[in-house]
Amino acid sequence: MRRYGEPRRPDVKYTERPGAYGIIAQGMDLLLTLQVLKKPEIQLPGGGIDPGETPTQALHREVFEETGYRIIVQKRLGAYQRFSYMPEYDLWAHKICHIYLCRPALKICDPIEPNHTALWMGAIEAQPVLENTGDAAFVGQVFGKH
Repeated sequence: MRRYGEPRRPDVKYTERPGAYGIIAQGMDLLLTLQVLKKPEIQLPGGGIDPGETPTQALHREVFEETGYRIIVQKRLGAYQRFSYMPEYDLWAHKICHIYLCRPALKICDPIEPNHTALWMGAIEAQPVLENTGDAAFVGQVFGKH
């Protein structure tokens, strides 16, 4: 599986953390999430898969929490891995990121996840500002590399 970002550090014990993330497209626009903790980060909506959840169940839950939208999952695009520190959990994670192509169905409410804001942005403009290169690569796969 392709890795994006920093290589695995031999001095760190990583916790495996599978997650599901959506490229939520309406025409050439993407529904993203702006997360502000220590610094603002533009991300694909999604997150960790909880025990007992399927990846698509987790995707629906996470997208709703982070954006307030219900979505329609169209297809799985693939997966990648990355190694990162998650300060909100004080955890070194080996993230397995499952990426899905989706479309928005209905906005129900504002995001319920603290520190998240729903954000619409053109796919071409979004690609270079996404927080991690794996997400940007999958957006490039869908919309063409620019």
